[in-house]
Amino acid sequence: MNNPYLLLTPGPLSTSKTVRESMLKDWCTWDKDYNAIVQDIRMRLTALAAPGSEEYTAVLMQGSGTFSVESVISSVIPKENGKLLVACNGAYGERIADMAVILGIPTIIYRSDEQTVLDIESIQELLETHKDLTHLAVVHCETTTGMLNPIEDISRLAKEHGLITIVDAMSSFGGIPIDVSALKIDYLISSANKCIQGVPGFGFIIAKKEELAACKGNARSLSLDLYDQFETMEKHNGKWRFTSPTHVVRAFFQALVELEEEGGVLARYERYKENQHRLVEGMQSMGFAPLLNQENQSPIITAFLYPKGASFTFEGFYEALKQKGFVIYPGKISKLDTFRIGNIGEVFPEDIDRLLTAIKETSSEGAVKL
Repeated sequence: MNNPYLLLTPGPLSTSKTVRESMLKDWCTWDKDYNAIVQDIRMRLTALAAPGSEEYTAVLMQGSGTFSVESVISSVIPKENGKLLVACNGAYGERIADMAVILGIPTIIYRSDEQTVLDIESIQELLETHKDLTHLAVVHCETTTGMLNPIEDISRLAKEHGLITIVDAMSSFGGIPIDVSALKIDYLISSANKCIQGVPGFGFIIAKKEELAACKGNARSLSLDLYDQFETMEKHNGKWRFTSPTHVVRAFFQALVELEEEGGVLARYERYKENQHRLVEGMQSMGFAPLLNQENQSPIITAFLYPKGASFTFEGFYEALKQKGFVIYPGKISKLDTFRIGNIGEVFPEDIDRLLTAIKETSSEGAVKL
């Protein structure tokens, strides 16, 4: 059966036929062939994140990407004398702050407007004021808006003040070049169903071995204990502590192979950028205004304002496009009415052209008045 529509979302996203077909075989979690796939994935992820470095490892964690974020927040900050700074300008930064508060972790929250990139000087002031901070967490691509935050500057600043850095790269890793070793990032978190173009079911953490080793006994959760998950995978050659999503893991391995065949992260980044530029140009020609300036815009997802002075509803727009084979995303910011269109996944410039044609047809057919 062919897919009824193309997912233009930040993930889950449209995957290749070969990624989907790879899930047709069943696997045993104890089988050495399956565990060898897990170890291969860990090796490939580490090579993608820290090329040429032996300082890092990869740990896979069951659940959505949020589970992996919480495994880091709940495991790496010491129960005694740990204090976290969360720099946020959107819903996913706020989610990290919520985790820390629920976990009882002493936390300082720096909030910027959703349409404003995180300000380095403001973060520096907080670091100088709160000398007892030990960790800093930030979202790289804030998919609330499509904002790309300056993790290079933030990581450098954190290290100047002796902090351990946690980067939520959920929607960017695999689609935007990131060298965790060069940036001195201690923990980078992403998910199977984002830019590597696998399917939902697990996330992963690229961790600095030295810092991870210091986390033993820190965990505030049994199932999300990052150190124990790492230790089990190391000692038992790819075995997970609890039942792993075997089909999803095999699909992810296929997705990693296809990333390499495409030309690696840089080639995928160029495709995503072309998708995004073509999308914005076409939408602007029809009167849609992007929420962000292009200088702060990621190639991952683009937020558009509702048309002014027009009879427009997202629900009507969504359903009309779905009937034409495209699924887009609702808005998520608090102050303005927006909708979002994803640029990632098994999506190519010609697909963006087809989407733009569909939007024009939707308007001319009267299904949506622009």
